[in-house]
Amino acid sequence: MAIQEVKTYNFQSIFSLQLVEFEKACIVNEPKQVDDYKIFWIKEGKGTYNIDFKSYSFNGNVLFFLSPGQVFTVDSEKIKEAYQLSFSRDFYCIQTHDTEIACNGVLFNNVYETPFVSPTNRDTEKLNFILSNLIEEFELEETAQYDMLQSFLKQFIIYSVRIKKGYDTVKEDLETKLFKDFSLLVEQNFKKLHSVTDYAKRLGVSPKSLTKHFQKIGTQTPSDFIKNRIIIEAKRQLIYSSDAIKHIAFDLGFNDPAYFSRFFTKSAGQSPKQFQKEQKS
Repeated sequence: MAIQEVKTYNFQSIFSLQLVEFEKACIVNEPKQVDDYKIFWIKEGKGTYNIDFKSYSFNGNVLFFLSPGQVFTVDSEKIKEAYQLSFSRDFYCIQTHDTEIACNGVLFNNVYETPFVSPTNRDTEKLNFILSNLIEEFELEETAQYDMLQSFLKQFIIYSVRIKKGYDTVKEDLETKLFKDFSLLVEQNFKKLHSVTDYAKRLGVSPKSLTKHFQKIGTQTPSDFIKNRIIIEAKRQLIYSSDAIKHIAFDLGFNDPAYFSRFFTKSAGQSPKQFQKEQKS
């Protein structure tokens, strides 16, 4: 990245805040796997990012959120001002939070929705206020700094959740609730449960009824949803794991590595070996 200026605040390698100013456009083609939870606030700029092998473009004031394990690539960006909050699971996720602001809540561990959220001018003022308090606390290094920093991070996350919930226009109807319940079940079980029937039983509906619910909200079929989640994880492991392809297949719930290879090839357009070679070359 063509960084003009960087100011970094760190707390015990488990929480950090970076203030970054860019001027030139840049391209980073090498995919990187995210180690910590990250919140990016791009106050002014534009660009195209790949997140878990899917391309997203933005222009203007946006927030986006990444979780450990996700794969992130910069296709292009031209940014004047940005902030990055990074924190480990031990710093924030071990605490008991409301489900919406937890590490598996609205913002994080969600590979199924567009990651960008656009704050309004009023939202921006409130986020600026929280960040200024956070920076002041980093600089003071006073008693109980851990608790104060965690408190300000929590405030930032709470307000980000409120922005996202206001940004989402989908009504909280039966179909939407079922979709969220289904996506959570898939996230928890995709390595061992691959059929729509398995998930439909756990949700107390028939596979046919589940498919109809998905059609009503205009999303992909439950079967494609499950397949896509498996493919995302397969791609992550093919790039970053040192395991043999057959062991990756077993980890993802495939008893037959040859079937896994056919499954991956049909979805990704190339074999696991070809994909791995192309990404690592």
